[in-house]
Amino acid sequence: MALSDFDLNDLDITDIGKIGMAPMPVKIVLIAILCILVATAAYFFDITRQLDGLKTSENEETTLKQTFEEKQSKAANLDAYKQQLDEMRRSFGALLRQLPNKTEIETLLTDISQTGISSGLDIEYFKPEGLTPREFYAEYPIKLKVTGRYHQFAEFVSGVAALPRIVTLQGIEIGPAEKSGVKLKMEVTAVTYQYLDESGLEQ
Repeated sequence: MALSDFDLNDLDITDIGKIGMAPMPVKIVLIAILCILVATAAYFFDITRQLDGLKTSENEETTLKQTFEEKQSKAANLDAYKQQLDEMRRSFGALLRQLPNKTEIETLLTDISQTGISSGLDIEYFKPEGLTPREFYAEYPIKLKVTGRYHQFAEFVSGVAALPRIVTLQGIEIGPAEKSGVKLKMEVTAVTYQYLDESGLEQ
């Protein structure tokens, strides 16, 4: 069969027998076209796979770069962080030292009472309420009812603030005294705080 007798338009892809009868140049052309198609498909498949891999690598590079920059920033500021931590520990330790321990509560109660007396106040009611545990500390409220004048109240508040241990005044109520038209009555809760160690025991 000559090449001139073979018409590619008459070729049916399902007719394998006719392809086998094709002249050698036609076979070579068909094989070349098939190889090109296979190579093109493999090329685009490989390119797509490589592009996906490249995108993944770029994302990983961006993530690693951000992580590196964050760690580099922390490393550059490590000394400053250590200094801040030391300062925080010192400040926290100083605050803890201002909290009375179990043996100092009685002394503090006496100090609060003496502060009221030295301010010229008449103490009508002075009642410690006992410890109320919180997270790492306990509150120790003391209920007070005193009579006096405004400037004596102010002197008492200033005196309590000047105590070496932390004491806060809460729920302050001031009104006229029952037995005197000159003096006033003040009801207040003085609260001090006691540090609890990790086992929850009082220091």
